[in-house]
Amino acid sequence: MDTFMLSRIQFAANISFHILFPSITIALCWFLVFFRLRHTATRGTPAALGWEQAYYFWTKVFALSFAMGVVSGITMSFQFGTNWPGFMEQVGNIAGPLLGYEVLTAFFLEATFLGIMLFGRGHVSDRVHLVATLMVAFGTTLSAFWILSLNSWMQTPAGYELIDGKFHAADWLAIVFNPSFPYRLGHKLLASALTAGFLIAGVSAWQLIRATATEGTRRALRTAIIAVAIATPLQILMGDAHGLNTLEHQPAKIAAIEGIWHTERGAPLTLLGLPNEQQGRTDYAVQIPKAASLILAHDPDAQLRGLDEFPGAHPPVAPVFWGFRVMVGVGLLMLAMAWTGALVLYRRRGQDLAGLPRPLLYALVGMTFSGWVATLAGWCVTEIGRQPYLVYGLLETAHAVAPHPVGMVAGTLMTYLVVYVLLLLAYVGVIKYMAEHPAKLPPAAPLPTAPGAMGT
Repeated sequence: MDTFMLSRIQFAANISFHILFPSITIALCWFLVFFRLRHTATRGTPAALGWEQAYYFWTKVFALSFAMGVVSGITMSFQFGTNWPGFMEQVGNIAGPLLGYEVLTAFFLEATFLGIMLFGRGHVSDRVHLVATLMVAFGTTLSAFWILSLNSWMQTPAGYELIDGKFHAADWLAIVFNPSFPYRLGHKLLASALTAGFLIAGVSAWQLIRATATEGTRRALRTAIIAVAIATPLQILMGDAHGLNTLEHQPAKIAAIEGIWHTERGAPLTLLGLPNEQQGRTDYAVQIPKAASLILAHDPDAQLRGLDEFPGAHPPVAPVFWGFRVMVGVGLLMLAMAWTGALVLYRRRGQDLAGLPRPLLYALVGMTFSGWVATLAGWCVTEIGRQPYLVYGLLETAHAVAPHPVGMVAGTLMTYLVVYVLLLLAYVGVIKYMAEHPAKLPPAAPLPTAPGAMGT
């Protein structure tokens, strides 16, 4: 492999590892807000203890995930300077401020209130603790807002002007709220809800199996199943809207996703097959006639543009084709599991969750990290589907790479991969340990009732 391909793989490894943790923390913190709200609302009743136990356990998971996300994000940002200097040289006038806004607003907001959220119990009032949790949740969402704004702009650039080959901002509102941004943001927020929801459900199910569950475990499990049962169909609808937007602005990506090799009316939907890019066809294709036109254009006889209209300017077909099918397949599995779990909960309302059917519990355990699989598959569709461009239609990826020696890039790539595998194993191992050895809720120190209580 040459430097260009190795640099692409290295950045893909960095961003793939990093995206795992924001996919959890963005929505997990909103689960924590809900747990805290329920604790506050039920204070003085037996239910309050369960909600506080759920909050205490999942705050630890949030802290671990947040730390992993921050560290891997810093490593990833270095790549812009070390491996892709051409990107910041040409796009820095737009990318720099957007990344700066993320630090100045979201990251500072999270850093300000995170300490209160993690260590404030018993040192601040319940109301202040709830507000701190709410501010951290808002900060994580705001971080996603800015990062996805930049990524969406790279997919559907708007509001810019080119001066001496460099991008300059002409309209910041058009840049931030570019054509694909609302769909991409909604899709990511729902993806995070599913990732965090199935993580909570899977870990809680494992605690029930291992007999380490608390009342907080039961309340967290019920909350997670209801949340994913609602979020999964919403994600399917958002995905459909996002697909229509992609068809309008990135038709080559859609052609690769669907394996449409030639422009045609009434294009069939290819369920499975083996893309053959050399021959320009999909071998052993299982198809539904006219279904692609019906889904993408809501017209069974609509014309869809094929890959033959984009010679040398379309993404590699196989990874985009299969990435999309993995994402959709996992999404349908999520829908089946979420609605099955919700139905079982409905039928057993008022009963102890310790008696849930063992097959359901083991199935939920198997789905613990299903959100990661769907997220990575979708990320491959998004990022590989943009190729051969960094900024779609304007800046080719090959023009931004640094001319490092092949050996240097290969060596650092192997180092990254080894470290990431070890960190990922450690992360999963720590969560498993916490689930099997849940820490007891420590007693909260009493708040001082007056200045004299502090000796003043």
